[in-house]
Amino acid sequence: MPDWLPPLVLFEICSGNWEKYLELLYVYFKKDFIESKPTFRGTKLGLKRGPITQGKEATFWHFISEGDEETDRVPDFRRCERIRWPRPIIENGVEPSVKIWENERKGDRRICLWLEQQEYLVILSKRKNYILPWTAYMVTKEHHKHKLQKEYDAFKKAGAAPLDGTVTPSTHGR
Repeated sequence: MPDWLPPLVLFEICSGNWEKYLELLYVYFKKDFIESKPTFRGTKLGLKRGPITQGKEATFWHFISEGDEETDRVPDFRRCERIRWPRPIIENGVEPSVKIWENERKGDRRICLWLEQQEYLVILSKRKNYILPWTAYMVTKEHHKHKLQKEYDAFKKAGAAPLDGTVTPSTHGR
């Protein structure tokens, strides 16, 4: 595991109390994405705030839960445990251990940051003058890993240049 990656935030530290755990996770999220503003290769990160649920921003819920419908997302403890990982992965995107490429999903330009050895993927969404942290999750299924590797290889092979120059195969360390 890279030395810049923080330890997991385990449910047990809150004695099995979900509400207490949720608040602890949110403290970490606020520290990393609200109280301070990270950047990705010199481009500032914004935040997808809405819909606000239980007083917490949409990006927070996308970091700790899964589901297609905003109102029906279900907590994923593996995502929860890694609440402290998105920011350091974003900030350490130049590290060889992080595979970076761009793709398009639902009409949006996305930046994928895959910490393959830890089976963890962070997705950023490009906007005109900023980037939004979109989601982050574990990648454990072999077919998904294969799909990501194929996308990464195709991006690298194409020498694809992004719209704003933030990520290019020659500058992402792999």
